[in-house]
Amino acid sequence: MIMKIIDRPIYINRIIRQLNRGMMLVLVGQRRVGKSFILRSLSNWLSQNKPKSNVLFIDKDFNSFNFIKTSDDLYAHAVENLPLGEENYLLIDEVQDIDGYETALRSLYAEDRCQIIATGSNAYMFSSEIATKFSGRYIEINIRSLGYEEFLRFHNLSDGHEALLKYISFGGMPGLANYQFDDVPEIKAYLQGVYNTIVLKDIVAREQIRNIKFLENLILFLADNVGQLVSVNSIVKYLKSQGSKVTNDVATKYIKSISNALIINQLSRYDIHGKRIFELIEKYYFCDHGLRNCIINEMPNVFGSIEKIIENIVRNHLLIQEFDIYVGVIPSGEIDFVAKKGDKTIYIQVAYKLSTEETIKREFGNLRAIKDDFPKYVVTMEDIVGPVKEYPGIIHIHLRDFLKTVY
Repeated sequence: MIMKIIDRPIYINRIIRQLNRGMMLVLVGQRRVGKSFILRSLSNWLSQNKPKSNVLFIDKDFNSFNFIKTSDDLYAHAVENLPLGEENYLLIDEVQDIDGYETALRSLYAEDRCQIIATGSNAYMFSSEIATKFSGRYIEINIRSLGYEEFLRFHNLSDGHEALLKYISFGGMPGLANYQFDDVPEIKAYLQGVYNTIVLKDIVAREQIRNIKFLENLILFLADNVGQLVSVNSIVKYLKSQGSKVTNDVATKYIKSISNALIINQLSRYDIHGKRIFELIEKYYFCDHGLRNCIINEMPNVFGSIEKIIENIVRNHLLIQEFDIYVGVIPSGEIDFVAKKGDKTIYIQVAYKLSTEETIKREFGNLRAIKDDFPKYVVTMEDIVGPVKEYPGIIHIHLRDFLKTVY
């Protein structure tokens, strides 16, 4: 069966902007977020827009490329198909399956023979290792699970309340396009399979993890505490109460392993007034909230964690737009997100509903305490949004509208 390729222009355009600027391009992302399909989309774009160029696509998932086993095989095949002095593109999917691939890529790069764009499994690549192998010669392009508008397009849905609830419940893994939303057991099985593969191949095998039970309990703890400030000390203390006895150093190593597999990543706290970053106590978020909902068995009934999930969704929307994100610290409390990109900064508070006066004062009041002129948002799922007269200049916006906006 030939899988339909659904274009994701936000990433194709980022790749196109970096072509032929003297750098290798490496597509980075959690397993099954669509790196391979984006590479195929790029191949199609090159064929249509640069018909005189030479495009060599190597996909190690196919038996037809089994003859490329070593660095020498890769180099010889590239030289045969990509003549010096011409416009050449080398696209390699699952490059880690080629023994010593980095030697061939370094040689091809040094010869200026071709523009190299590669993807690979997180079990072998996309950690500090690649920085050592290709220091100063590559650019990472982060591929993420589907944003809300991509989700609508992949599932042929119209924007609306029901579509948003589906996104909140099931997440943005592109492979969900092969399922119907009423097939909840099948969706859970698919997501559980993705999760198991990441844990076994990208964490346990790679890091030689022995205490798998502790690893699983740790991931469940982080899933249950999305968006909560936690320290390694508090994690260890809680897990010890559940019968998992490990040291802070071991817990730190395991958290780093989970982060390297791109299941989660953490946000540091940022002192808005003092302009400094705190470490030690951080927040953790999942790279795909649907995966989080599945492993914690909160799918499709997610309302017990709705505020955590929409906070995770808002954070992912900002990451898709390449913001650097922090948890804001002010004397009176905290700001959910301080998002920075170049000379642009936005401040964001997230709440499910503004159900009490206390909630309104907390969400809007903390933003009002920030005395600069950068945009400030309160994101909720309230039916009625718009200006709040007691808090001029602070934008109250519905989650759906926020997720359809480029900042």
